[in-house]
Amino acid sequence: MSEQPATTDRADLRADCASCFGLCCVALPFAKSADFAVDKVAGSPCSNLLADYRCGIHANLRERGFPGCTVFDCFGAGQKVSQVTFSGRGWREDQSTARRMFGVFPVMRQLQELLWYLTDALARTETREIHDDLRRRLDEVERLTRGSADELAEVDVAGVRAEVDELLLRTSELVRSKFPGRRKNRRGADLMGAKLKGADLRGSKLRGAYLIAADLRGADLRGSDLIGADFRDADLRGADLTGSIFLTQAQVNAAKGDAATRIPPALSRPAHWQGS
Repeated sequence: MSEQPATTDRADLRADCASCFGLCCVALPFAKSADFAVDKVAGSPCSNLLADYRCGIHANLRERGFPGCTVFDCFGAGQKVSQVTFSGRGWREDQSTARRMFGVFPVMRQLQELLWYLTDALARTETREIHDDLRRRLDEVERLTRGSADELAEVDVAGVRAEVDELLLRTSELVRSKFPGRRKNRRGADLMGAKLKGADLRGSKLRGAYLIAADLRGADLRGSDLIGADFRDADLRGADLTGSIFLTQAQVNAAKGDAATRIPPALSRPAHWQGS
């Protein structure tokens, strides 16, 4: 059994757009809305995508009506599909390659997301008793991401996620158990627009909770399970999310924050946050 927590380095699970063929700008669809200024079907390049696979309005996405692009995170799936699965071959040269590349990108993204959660779990001393199981599962998922395009297309992502989730639930219990008192279970709760300013949510289970536009200013979310929680337009100014479980960059990007908001060291402070 592991005696020390695994490394917290998650560089391979962060998007490296310079090593990707703009896959999120082509493979995925989006609809004209508050998040996107236009409609786009899956497999069709965004009109803002340049010949070098860069975004022509990257520095002004929010101002140009594309805030949804600033929230999306591929967990490093883009560069892995581009450079590993397809060995650096771009989709513009071959329509057959394009179809296969666009097809496996969503699969890879889900597997990379699971790797993010498993790495988070392994980095915690509270989970030492299940480190061997976590490491074994992480290695299995990593092996799937290294498969061929045909092998990736056949992956039962739902089945893999179900197996991983058993360990993630155990991780949540182990981490949250260190917080005294009755820990709130608000799994899947409708907390849209909720007034939670200054709330003590330490060790809470907020899995899949709808926190859209919730007022969480100054709230204490340390050690809370945030997997799948919807933070779109949630106000996290002054909130403390250090030690929170399974928080992702996409969730942080979707929220509002400021210089006083505390986030886990594995995440980056969004440029649109006040004081950033």
